[in-house]
Amino acid sequence: MRDAYQEQLDDLATGLAGMCDDVAAAMRKATRSLLEADLQLAEEVISEDTGIDDVRAAAEHRAFGLLALQAPVATDLRIVVAAIHGAGDIERMGDLALHVAQAARRRHPQSVLPDEIKPYFAEMGTVGVRLAEKAGQVIRSRDLETAGELESDDDAMDDLHKHMFTVLMDRNWTHGVSAAVDVALLARFYERYADHAVAVARRIVYVVTGQMPGPLTV
Repeated sequence: MRDAYQEQLDDLATGLAGMCDDVAAAMRKATRSLLEADLQLAEEVISEDTGIDDVRAAAEHRAFGLLALQAPVATDLRIVVAAIHGAGDIERMGDLALHVAQAARRRHPQSVLPDEIKPYFAEMGTVGVRLAEKAGQVIRSRDLETAGELESDDDAMDDLHKHMFTVLMDRNWTHGVSAAVDVALLARFYERYADHAVAVARRIVYVVTGQMPGPLTV
C-alpha cells in the first residue's frame, strides 16, 4: 500500500517536471516566432497551450485525490501542497508563452520588434527557457543548489527587463507609441515567466526544508 502511495507521489512530481519541459518548449518556439515573424510557430504555441492546461488539471486532480484519500503528513503533505501551487505557476508560464506567440501572430507579417531590440529578446528567451528547464530539474532532483541558481538566472531577466525601459525612454526611440507598448508588454511577459519559474523552485525548497524561503540563498 505504501509503495503504491509513493508511486502516486512520484507520478505527481513527474507530471509537474514534464509541464516545465512543455512550457520551456513553448517559450522557445514563441520567442522564435517573435524574432522571425514565424506564423506557423506562433500557431503551434497557441494550439498546444490547451494541452498544458489539461496537464495542470490532471495534476491538481491527482493532488486533491491524495489529500482526500491518503491524508498525507509532514514531507508528503508538503509535496502535495507544493504540487497544487506549482501546477498553477507552471500553467501560468505556458500562458505567458502563449501571449508572446499571440503578439507575433497579431502583427504578422510585420515583425513586432524593431531590429535593434531583437537581440535583447533573444537573450530573454534563452534565459526564460533555461529557467523553465532548471525548474523541471529541481522538481526531479530536489537539489537545493540548483534551486538557488534560479535566483541568479532571474536576476539576469530582471536586468534585461529594466534595460528595456531605458531603451524606450531614450530620446532616440523612433518607432512610435504602438511599438513601445508592444515592447513593454512583451518584456513584462518574459519577466513574469521567470518569476513563476523561481516560485516553483521555492516550493521545492519548502518541500525539502519545511520552510518557504524569500530569496534563495543556498
